[in-house]
Amino acid sequence: MYQLRSVIKQYRKGRETVHALAGVDLTIADGDRLVIQGPTGGGKSTLLQMLGGLDRPTSGSVELDGIDLARLSEARLTKVRSQSIGFVFQSFNLIPTLSAQENVETALVPLGVKASERRERAAEALKSVGLGERLGHLPSEMSGGQQQRVAIARALVKQPKVLLADEPTGNLDESMRDEIMDVLESMWKEHGLTFIMVTHDSSIAKKAPRLATIRKGALTVTEKAA
Repeated sequence: MYQLRSVIKQYRKGRETVHALAGVDLTIADGDRLVIQGPTGGGKSTLLQMLGGLDRPTSGSVELDGIDLARLSEARLTKVRSQSIGFVFQSFNLIPTLSAQENVETALVPLGVKASERRERAAEALKSVGLGERLGHLPSEMSGGQQQRVAIARALVKQPKVLLADEPTGNLDESMRDEIMDVLESMWKEHGLTFIMVTHDSSIAKKAPRLATIRKGALTVTEKAA
């Protein structure tokens, strides 16, 4: 479970102080699916970075299972990210010279998984997202939707507890958007993940069981009826 208390994030932009997060309080239970929406510059990606331990708040606490990510050493924070949190981004962030299978394997290297097990787990992860026939293909040989499926497989192959997605459909057309959302929702249900997603897409936000809207660093959460 995530527990955020009075999270403030400020940074300097020239002579101006930007208040990216303005005292955010938020609880996210295990297995939740939360969509974060709001205008550009409102604090969405900053909040997701806090949840992923990619940035630290100016003040306040960001607890995951009772551990305050804001207070961990960089080494311990890196370990938490590598073991417990999977990331999917708008830009697929695949290594162009590696095959789909090799790209997925990269998530297991920091965990010390043996090469033979890495290959097996990467192949299974790609099969689970419908790319069992594409193991040896380079990113340049795949469509945008297929590349995002590789990125999803890479995020999930380490069997994380949390999946964070930052505009994962932003570079895709409408039909590919729907396919990728089907994959993400299927993986959320199948693996019992805590799934948190940032999006500009109102059609996606409308379907979310729980919606967080952030404007000028202030957060409002809407619980939808089952």
